Amino acid sequence: MSAKVIMTWDISPEREQEYFEFVIGEFVPGVQRLGLQPVEAWATIYGGHPQIQVALIAPDAAGAQRILASADWLRLSEQLFSFVRNYSHKVVPARGGFQF
Repeated sequence: MSAKVIMTWDISPEREQEYFEFVIGEFVPGVQRLGLQPVEAWATIYGGHPQIQVALIAPDAAGAQRILASADWLRLSEQLFSFVRNYSHKVVPARGGFQF
């Protein structure tokens, strides 16, 4: 069964331009090279929830966990952390529609 990696974070206000350049130029291609497929990206406009939510599909939960434990993921996520704060992620069974 497919799994979904759901990640949330807030963009560091002083790094917004660099963040967007990194996400488009490096993060999205990087997760695709690792075998994760981006399927959703949401932005919170109002309220007390994380500013950004991104969902990536993996073939299964074990595969998602292997990717998240890899050295390549560690390098990519460390780069992301330089642009964001309040990061979290979880792996859940994928289903249609919005998942939080």
